[in-house]
Amino acid sequence: MEFHKTEKPLRGEITIPGDKSISHRSVMFGAISQGTTEITNFLQGQDCLSTISCFRKMGIEIENTSERILVHGRGLHGLTAPTEILDVGNSGTTTRLISGILAGQDFTSELTGDASIQKRPMGRIIKPLSMMDATIESIKGNGCAPLRISGHALKGIHYQSPVASAQVKSSILLAGLYADGKTSVTEPALSRNHTEIMLRSFGATVTSEGTTASILPDPDLHGQKIEVPGDISSAAYFIVAALIVPGSEILIKNCGINETRDGILRVCRAMGADITVLNAHTSGGEAVADLLVRYTPDLKGCVIEGDIIPTLIDEIPVIAVLAAFADGTTTIRNAEELKVKESNRLDIMVHHLSEMGCDITGTEDGMIINGGKTLQGAVLDSFLDHRIAMSFAIASLACESTLTIRRADCVNISYPAFYQDLERLCR
Repeated sequence: MEFHKTEKPLRGEITIPGDKSISHRSVMFGAISQGTTEITNFLQGQDCLSTISCFRKMGIEIENTSERILVHGRGLHGLTAPTEILDVGNSGTTTRLISGILAGQDFTSELTGDASIQKRPMGRIIKPLSMMDATIESIKGNGCAPLRISGHALKGIHYQSPVASAQVKSSILLAGLYADGKTSVTEPALSRNHTEIMLRSFGATVTSEGTTASILPDPDLHGQKIEVPGDISSAAYFIVAALIVPGSEILIKNCGINETRDGILRVCRAMGADITVLNAHTSGGEAVADLLVRYTPDLKGCVIEGDIIPTLIDEIPVIAVLAAFADGTTTIRNAEELKVKESNRLDIMVHHLSEMGCDITGTEDGMIINGGKTLQGAVLDSFLDHRIAMSFAIASLACESTLTIRRADCVNISYPAFYQDLERLCR
């Protein structure tokens, strides 16, 4: 797919599709609750549809219409043994979170996914779930999917996680619903906390203190009404686009700004970006607001490291694009987690931005970007990674010649209408 420099500024309002993390969890938690959970603004991307498919295979009736999702939950112990392998597609969230739920069931199940999922590290959940007495194995013996999980009663643990990962934390907390006592997870830094917020709303006893989250077993979970806020990870592309295209001014409506996810806003402010938060409020325990973003010609480089990294881990590819257009040096550290996402995002961003003329150097855990150079078009590959494709689509808006992205349709994983929405704002 070919992309060209925009001749017009971005103008108008946009409502971002529902948050991917929250959409996944709303279906999962609704399935193991009593009664019906009604979900609006659900993200109809391939990853979240994989979650729906997996729970349908375990006996959960889920109605999916354009207006809402209805999940007819059957309670904490209401899932039935699937008669076929659970296919998670490209979704790491589905893989890791559903494993925590499956570990406490009274049946055996197998789950697998696409080629990317079968390379992503699952040892980080296999270890703590095994400590809880779960029987979970990597079928190929390489620490990756496919996984076989033989569910049974679990024991509560306090796990010291070596990584700040909401997927790891959530997998353990969900297994904790089926344990014989309190289960706790302590992280090196606080990862996104959607699981804790939503499980509380469903009726679970979840506490948070510093970087430790704890859950008590066997709660009475009841179906809820959930309005999914717009996904700040998807909003990030439009934020960057408006900041780098002269004359742009856009309003992003109803965007989630949870403090464990708002690192992109903090980095943009550190770079001098013109972003105003409007209509801030809370919906279902989640912070939500409108974001007014204006073109900022004098962006400055900054250092991005430490505890802020888990709050913007998915946004680092597009932050690298932003840094390429900023003056001065941007240094990103402590982001080695990006090596084991849908692709090795660190290496790919360094390689492709370099091909476009950016002065960029990769490091063991990040990159150093000397911004301000004019970028040129190139022929790039998405590596079937939706965040790579979207990041370079944004870069194309301000580069000097045609940019071609191979396999650009991978954006369907998280944002099927991305290209149409971007084109509409550029008219």
